[in-house]
Amino acid sequence: MRTVVVTGANRGIGLELCRQIAARGDRPVAVCRKSSPELEELRVAVEVGIDVGNDEAVRELGRRLAGKRIDAIIHNAGVMERQGGEGFVVDSIVHQFVVNALGPLKVTAALLRNIPKGGKIAIISSRMGSIGDNTSGGAYGYRMSKAAVNMAGVSLAVDLRKYDIAVGLFHPGWVRTALTGNKGDVLPAKAAGDVLARIEELTLDNSGGFWHADGSKIPW
Repeated sequence: MRTVVVTGANRGIGLELCRQIAARGDRPVAVCRKSSPELEELRVAVEVGIDVGNDEAVRELGRRLAGKRIDAIIHNAGVMERQGGEGFVVDSIVHQFVVNALGPLKVTAALLRNIPKGGKIAIISSRMGSIGDNTSGGAYGYRMSKAAVNMAGVSLAVDLRKYDIAVGLFHPGWVRTALTGNKGDVLPAKAAGDVLARIEELTLDNSGGFWHADGSKIPW
């Protein structure tokens, strides 16, 4: 039985990731700021009060999980803040950057000693972080934060190779969740299943890549 830490696990993709990880016989550890009735129904391990953008909260997560083997981390927690006009609201951009780009780094650092050789780190990124694919502009905070976490993921892939830990970046699709205003064209269960399939394919040979959940490569 593998143990998989999932951040942002109380709803949407994170909730479905936990559901499917448990259904396949593995042990999810659901990390979130606050739980939800749907998450509690899964009867899995839940670590509440963890804001991945807060340094002390992430340190607390490290203390709670100290000494426990973690076979994979799925960095799913994220925020998208919609703004009027062209979106140059600096405080909002900074907040998205702290959660979306720095959060995965903080959590990885806090839990790295728990991950054995052969472990995996998956970062739920977004096609909106692709510079080569940006043809519509806008969404500065979200786009910039996802581009930054893509760079972080590639650096982690380089630095963690010596520990036999693979790192992958995954775009789940335009998923119908609260983050997208429930306007996506992919259901969370489908997105979660596809992402888990891609994580299963993740190895040191393809570590550091940026994939769509359907398996296709996304330009940087």
